[in-house]
Amino acid sequence: MKFCAVILAAGRGKRMNSLKPKVLHEVLGRPILQYTLDAIKTLNPAKIVIVIGSGAEEVRKRINDEAISFVIQEKLLGTGNALAEAKNALIDIGDSTIVALNGDSPLITAETLEGLLKKHKNDKNYFSFLSFIDDYVSGYGRVLRNKNGKVISIVEDKHTTSENRSIKELNGGVYAMEPEILNCLNRLKKHGSSGEYYITDLVDIASKLGKRVNAYNCPSREIRGINTRAELHQVSEILNSKIIYEWMEKGVTFISPAATLVHPSVSIGKDTIIYPNTYLEGNTSIGENCIIYPGARICDSVLGNGVLVKDCTVIENSKIEDMSTIGPFAHLRPHSTLGRNVKIGNFVELKKTVIGDNTRASHLSYLGDAIVGENVNIGAGTITCNYDGQKKHITKIDSDVFVGSDSQLVAPVTIGKGAYVAAGATVTKNVPPGALAISRVKQRNIENWAARKKLKKQN
Repeated sequence: MKFCAVILAAGRGKRMNSLKPKVLHEVLGRPILQYTLDAIKTLNPAKIVIVIGSGAEEVRKRINDEAISFVIQEKLLGTGNALAEAKNALIDIGDSTIVALNGDSPLITAETLEGLLKKHKNDKNYFSFLSFIDDYVSGYGRVLRNKNGKVISIVEDKHTTSENRSIKELNGGVYAMEPEILNCLNRLKKHGSSGEYYITDLVDIASKLGKRVNAYNCPSREIRGINTRAELHQVSEILNSKIIYEWMEKGVTFISPAATLVHPSVSIGKDTIIYPNTYLEGNTSIGENCIIYPGARICDSVLGNGVLVKDCTVIENSKIEDMSTIGPFAHLRPHSTLGRNVKIGNFVELKKTVIGDNTRASHLSYLGDAIVGENVNIGAGTITCNYDGQKKHITKIDSDVFVGSDSQLVAPVTIGKGAYVAAGATVTKNVPPGALAISRVKQRNIENWAARKKLKKQN
């Protein structure tokens, strides 16, 4: 279907009480506007125009899509004025239908938009829009029909009378219109009480011109807008619940769905079990048969099959291969890569580190800017001293190395294959393969020292 899209995203969002443009507030890690944009892009419009106003440059920077035409609404004079501002960006669209929708409705789906377009085309309408039935919500325009059921106008909520306030069919704010209607924009009149021009007045204009106008009912949830922090929270919960139940249908177990957060860009394999208070964020991919225990936060990371993430672990922008175990209380900072069957235990921190297969760092260690081979044992309390105050340096630990507890490896340094580092060693020079590195003072025992100390106190 040949069409162009206009997304209205210029509103200040006063009730959000924020310095940030309303459409840039996030729902599950993505701007509100991005959801609307993604839904419409799925249908391959010939052109997308976004009308921006409050925080315009911030919106441009965050969306950052060269294929989009941005139009600035200098004075926020309502939705009708916003469409008029977009008119110049639409002069080259020919006979394409125009779909106009609000940028603060992140639950709208491509299927619903496609359905509106098909009905608009099949019924040969001049102007179409989505409506919904609700007895309780406020803030939405009422759809007025004549005695024959024909749509004749939309009355904005703030202008309703006692007579039409009881109407339950409400305007969903998603419109399909033929391009000729742009010539009617100069007929829009400013409403005295609000000082705004309304796109909804085009319904009345089209009806009086004898043009075909239709409204099509859709689920109220999809066209729900966001105007307050409370509504932002409610929409986030709706979308999060939808995502989780879709994964459950695909074979993923959630112990407590209501206490788990999953971003829309996350993927999860079959028979993986997700415990409560887990946050799966960004472009995260989790394989099959994994277990993610409570309190984990995994962001922009890839986990293979059979990975076990224990309690209270943070994994950021990292890659973990099959059958590895991380945590509890571990922290994988960005650009860390773990091989197969690796164990990263409690209170271990990695940063920009590569760990080979079957290597273990079981507790209380920091490995930063390190390359660690296969079958390596990292003893408790081991630290790679990677920063000299000016630059970061690499520590290289070859395969089959045993690093004793409480060791400091001062980079740049290489521990050769099969070497040993004695407990408590401070290694400042390369260790040859198969060698033992030891750096500690010789132990000296002072006989009867405790008794002499006790006697001295008594005197």
